[in-house]
Amino acid sequence: MVKITIVGRVIDGLPLAQGPRYVNEENDNFLCYKQQGEFILKEISRGALIPSMMTIRIDHHSLNYLIGNGACFMTLCDSSYPRKLAFHYLQDLQKEFERLDNSLVEKITRPYSFVKFDGVIGSIRKQYIDTRTQANLSKLNANRKKDLEIITEHISEILQRKRNSEISERLPATTPRTASPVWGSPLLEVLLLS
Repeated sequence: MVKITIVGRVIDGLPLAQGPRYVNEENDNFLCYKQQGEFILKEISRGALIPSMMTIRIDHHSLNYLIGNGACFMTLCDSSYPRKLAFHYLQDLQKEFERLDNSLVEKITRPYSFVKFDGVIGSIRKQYIDTRTQANLSKLNANRKKDLEIITEHISEILQRKRNSEISERLPATTPRTASPVWGSPLLEVLLLS
């Protein structure tokens, strides 16, 4: 089931809209998952995540994103929710977003202030709640090879790359940028040499 949807601008990583969220017993984790989605949006905007379509595993969920025409569409689903259906959902959002005036989107300066699109997200989301409807089953059965082209990573791998890039940015230019087998990490070595 689609639980969280975020639409953001790629150039600066600003989240523009979020649809109505799925309300259940995981309300405590909603903020955490939303923050991780915003983190992924920032990583996309700084160029750390290059693929235009990707699935990121977070706990027992999948964060799927699709980039197109300067916008990023992402949704958090249960890991059991069909990935192909999640990307159909994102493509439908993208089609509706492309109908909007691009200059209007460029003028937005505050996070989640594009409330006009929240209703669109909610109406498209309703079509994807039940995976067993005839329309959704036909989407799942069409073009099966396309599903294999989507890259999958775990959030911990992305966080580790972010930590490594931050550490390497802090290292002096004279210090080798490889992990030392003696000290276990370049940061410990830098601290000792300082």
